Amino acid sequence: MHDEGSGYQATIRSRPVVVITGASAGVGRAIAHRFGRAGYAIGLIARDAEALEEVRREIEDAGGQAVVTALDVADASAVFAAADRIASTLGPIDIWINDAMVTVFSPVWRMTPDEFRRVTDVTYLGFVHGTMAALRHMRPSNSGTIIQIGSALAYRGIPLQSAYCGAKYAIRGFTDSLRSELRHEQSRIKLMMLQLPAVNTPQFDWARTHMPRTPRPVAPVVEPEVIANTVYDAAQRPAREYWIGFSTLKVIFGNMIVPGLLDRYLAQTCISGQQTERPIDGMRPDNLEQPVRGLHRTRGSFDSEAVDSAFAAPASMLRLAPIAALLGAAALAVAAGRASRSTRSRLRRRERSLRFG
Repeated sequence: MHDEGSGYQATIRSRPVVVITGASAGVGRAIAHRFGRAGYAIGLIARDAEALEEVRREIEDAGGQAVVTALDVADASAVFAAADRIASTLGPIDIWINDAMVTVFSPVWRMTPDEFRRVTDVTYLGFVHGTMAALRHMRPSNSGTIIQIGSALAYRGIPLQSAYCGAKYAIRGFTDSLRSELRHEQSRIKLMMLQLPAVNTPQFDWARTHMPRTPRPVAPVVEPEVIANTVYDAAQRPAREYWIGFSTLKVIFGNMIVPGLLDRYLAQTCISGQQTERPIDGMRPDNLEQPVRGLHRTRGSFDSEAVDSAFAAPASMLRLAPIAALLGAAALAVAAGRASRSTRSRLRRRERSLRFG
């Protein structure tokens, strides 16, 4: 850790300050790298102190500055204390980015109440705690930006990730409520949510699963750096909500127009579509309760198919949403028909191994 004496503070107080939760891996780590290259002072929050120290060194090698605070975002008091420490060390918090998450790949009936509670505590309440901590620091100055890292799954739940999808829905509802409250008091605090497509992160290597085969993202997949660049750009040009990737648009619009068709399409494609051909290792560790050492990195195991670019725009710019929704529904209908024909026999063959009881 760095000496937090006056010389260190004098060096970094002139920099804008961003706080990132879930900064040790995946999208959060990529976001930290992007803001570090831009010269920000960064408060890094995640559970694994060793992994955060790696990120800090990466940021400082690129010319940025960072402070590490290892904690579990499910612990509200720890999040509030971390915000105070970061602000006292780096200076006033300009941007707060909530990204920490955990998930479980499982049908509902195989999960325990404790697993649902844990996903909710981290993936939903972690965002609430981070947002409350940010507001404590931003409201006195009536300035700042809060960014919620969301998902297309905040609009449409998919099989095998009910707890995670429920948490993302909750984040969207919470954020909308807060936005109205801030508008009521004519606050200048900016509040955004970015809805992501599938991203190639390590979560598929360490998420808990009750399925017979190892998890994978639902194609198409983008690299974490794509998201990080969009988050950075959005922070410079705040909007109510950003949608990233044409797959996100198709999911959101399709669910608006033909949710029943989407039910059938996901039922046909999204069980096998979230599993590789590789059987699960019975000794595989998971990060639901504790971090998994040695796997913290930016990218996951799907570089061979992940792409380095994606459409991104404020949702408010999509003025032709009704037409786009109809086109998305038509495309979904075609895709569903093709999936039904092309996968029926394959799904039958795999039914025994993929059936979850």
